Amino acid sequence: MDYKWVIDHDVDEQEVDHLSKELGVPRLLAKILLKRGIDSFEKAKVYFRPDLEKLHDPYLMKDMDIAVDRLHKALEKGENILVFGDYDVDGVSSCSLLYLVLSRMVGSKVNYYIPDRITEGYGLTHNIVEEYSQKGVSLIVTIDCGVTAIDEIRFAREKGIDVIVCDHHVPNDELPPAVAVLDPKRKDCPYPFKELAGVGVGFKLLQGLYRRLGLKDSELDEYLDLVAIGSCADIVPLVDENRILVSHGLDKINYNPRCGVKALLESSGVDRKEINAGLIVFVMAPRINAVGRMGDARRAVQMFTARTLQQARVFARELERENKVRRNVDEITFKEALEIVETRLDPENHPSLVLYKQDWHPGVIGIVASRIVERYYRPTIMISVVDGIGKASARSISNFNIYEAIKECAPLLTAFGGHKYAAGLTIKEENIPAFVEQFNKVVRRYISVDDLTPTMKVDCEVQLNEFDERLMRLLKLMGPFGPLNLRPVFMSRNLRVVGEANVVGNNHLKLTLEQNGTTMSAIGFNMGDHLERLKNGVAEVDCVYVVEENHWNGRKELQIRLKDLK
Repeated sequence: MDYKWVIDHDVDEQEVDHLSKELGVPRLLAKILLKRGIDSFEKAKVYFRPDLEKLHDPYLMKDMDIAVDRLHKALEKGENILVFGDYDVDGVSSCSLLYLVLSRMVGSKVNYYIPDRITEGYGLTHNIVEEYSQKGVSLIVTIDCGVTAIDEIRFAREKGIDVIVCDHHVPNDELPPAVAVLDPKRKDCPYPFKELAGVGVGFKLLQGLYRRLGLKDSELDEYLDLVAIGSCADIVPLVDENRILVSHGLDKINYNPRCGVKALLESSGVDRKEINAGLIVFVMAPRINAVGRMGDARRAVQMFTARTLQQARVFARELERENKVRRNVDEITFKEALEIVETRLDPENHPSLVLYKQDWHPGVIGIVASRIVERYYRPTIMISVVDGIGKASARSISNFNIYEAIKECAPLLTAFGGHKYAAGLTIKEENIPAFVEQFNKVVRRYISVDDLTPTMKVDCEVQLNEFDERLMRLLKLMGPFGPLNLRPVFMSRNLRVVGEANVVGNNHLKLTLEQNGTTMSAIGFNMGDHLERLKNGVAEVDCVYVVEENHWNGRKELQIRLKDLK
């Protein structure tokens, strides 16, 4: 895929000099900070030292007082409480969080439920409400779901069950008839930070409850590992409260992990590494997701809530097995999707790709849709049709809101939900052709040719000799990295290729680059296709990359991780 390189907006050199002197940092770092809106000592202090004391008052969230009152009453009276979650990482971690904290207070009076992705689908259902009504549940707390469950929550009320909704997805115009709806994305919610993950909303509820009970918020710090895992995996912006929660959660994971997290790190083979947001997203999260995609996600909750390391290891091994199965199914589905694109569609002339097939595994279509977007850079919807019903996962590109596009096709759908870059929908099989036509019309109306050319944003153009130990230490302090706080991306021109480049592992490009006497090794993951170009006498390259520390055989060295080269 060809990228358009775009150097991020320039900054005033006098401001760079001023901030560099004020903070006592290299000009390169000052320039990067200014581009992120950090233009003073005070802002830098907040940025580099994420402080739990800076978290917002939970009672600023609409309905928080009502939710805490109802939950407090349930705890006082010993009511039966059901925590109802979702089967993705955010749902699993937030369900584990609420269950662990609430069960400490009322023990066996608290239960949890996560639906089966295949047989039950997303969200609260009439059947679950009916089942737990008969079990004597009088309060359901939904987490990472519920804000669109209008009919199901109305049915719960008819059964004498109150519902508290904790969600972070965009609500419809009508809110469900719950006792309280905690969702920062409510139009009438004044909460100052709108981008919490579901687990973040659950944490705010517990903060509110602890304050009502006269307990210290700091007692909740031991659960921040779960908040970090759910937040990173849900790809929420790592700014404001998310940055604070994830930063302290990563400390918990690295220095004092709970049994379930330790077992997962062991089975994933990363227990000896320093865990960062990237390792959560690319190593831990797929294994947690796997049990929800391929079967029963409650096994992940059982792992996180295990009391002993021995118990947790049993479930961690199950996650590892399911992830291997998931990868096999994923690869088969991806090859089938590629065949459909290449034989039936013309991606060059299609601004979007809607692919559907009988009996695709609904647990992997979201992953495959993301891979299709990476390959063709088109908004993509993958639909698995089973018994006349299509269930779909949608993934988007920059500058295109796929949720709003799907919303314009709502009359053809049974249900839909999601946000700007990822969504899901349910549709009757007979409506799929009309949906494809309508969705493509919507995409053509809103998307431009330029939108279909991926851009590679660059923070600064640099020389290799600018990277020294002190700068690397300061760059590391800019983490955790994620959306809206990405790892700084650099561009360097006229780098000489030293020796021969080669391909290692699964199509990874490995080479050594030199500029003005400074030599660094480089790795380009999934960039092996560039090898032929390099072998055809190319002596110098321009590169876009990030710089990382590479630890190997007890040695530490700086390494370029390539993002693109020309």
